Amino acid sequence: MTEARVGRLGFYTLGGHVESPRTMLDELAEAEAMGLGQAFISERLNVKEACALSGAAGAVTSTIGITTAATNINTRHPAITAAFGSTMHRLTGGRFTLGVGRGLRPQIGAMGLAQTTTVQLEEFARIMRRLWQGEKIQGYDGPLGKFPTLSLDPTFDEHIPLATTAFGDKTLAMAGRAYDMVVLHTFFSDETVVRSVQTVRDAAEQAGRDPNSVQVWSCYATVCDEIDEQTVLKKTVGRIATYLQVDGDLLVSTNRWDPARLEVFRQSDVVRNLPGWADAVGDTETFAELAKVVPTEWLDCAATGSAERCADLVRHQFDLGVDGVILHGATPSELQSTVTAFQNAAVSA
Repeated sequence: MTEARVGRLGFYTLGGHVESPRTMLDELAEAEAMGLGQAFISERLNVKEACALSGAAGAVTSTIGITTAATNINTRHPAITAAFGSTMHRLTGGRFTLGVGRGLRPQIGAMGLAQTTTVQLEEFARIMRRLWQGEKIQGYDGPLGKFPTLSLDPTFDEHIPLATTAFGDKTLAMAGRAYDMVVLHTFFSDETVVRSVQTVRDAAEQAGRDPNSVQVWSCYATVCDEIDEQTVLKKTVGRIATYLQVDGDLLVSTNRWDPARLEVFRQSDVVRNLPGWADAVGDTETFAELAKVVPTEWLDCAATGSAERCADLVRHQFDLGVDGVILHGATPSELQSTVTAFQNAAVSA
């Protein structure tokens, strides 16, 4: 495996629940030393505000790409988000990708905001590109709202990549038409990954774009057995259980799994008695009970086991047609042996 191939691997910095965002600084240093190509930043409204983290990440790195995956399009004024993108673009020398998504429905609703639509996501991409090209938009009245004037700098001629997180077919197709990078959801089956890639490529081609110009990144839970059993359970059983709590219907329908098995999961005593999200409140006993109500084949949509097995499974993701793989749910330290095995396998091939 060449160094360039390792550059097609990425990770989420500050994964899960964290207390100090400064942890990110060490993670980024390790990731760059390993040759990882992308650091993805997810946003939580505690100590993980995307703009602050992105600026810090851009300042302490020199080679790795920085991508928000994702922030929202409706929690900031469009011009402010556009300025965030252009600032990061120049701060990083072109290493930044502005990634957006819909956000969690309960959180968006609690903030008094409307849920983001697919039409709005597509329009957002169009408006960002116009602003980065120095255009002044007067009297805007469209899917994003009403704005007397939208503008940044008339001298701008910025070409800044846009990413979006995508789940269902309509969002995937929209991403193929309007975005430069698509980040798939975790715990997608092989068949779903192949179908998702094809949906993006077909939509890009139908829109007159080069279908290969849109990068599709698999978000692949990667949990090497070198970590303790409790953490393995949290990052596998706990993580998919949380997704089933939050977006169970969508995850099951997208993977074309049996919805009756989702109902068994939901009606189980262990799930009904959870006081919060499974990966945040579960303990070893809870995870053991959850494992009984999460189908094995659903859990198999992840890389687990030895570093060599994880590396083989990560390589298989590329065989499914993706352009990059996010080694999800693990820190650079936890990924070191898997990345090494990934490289060694290529050298011997």
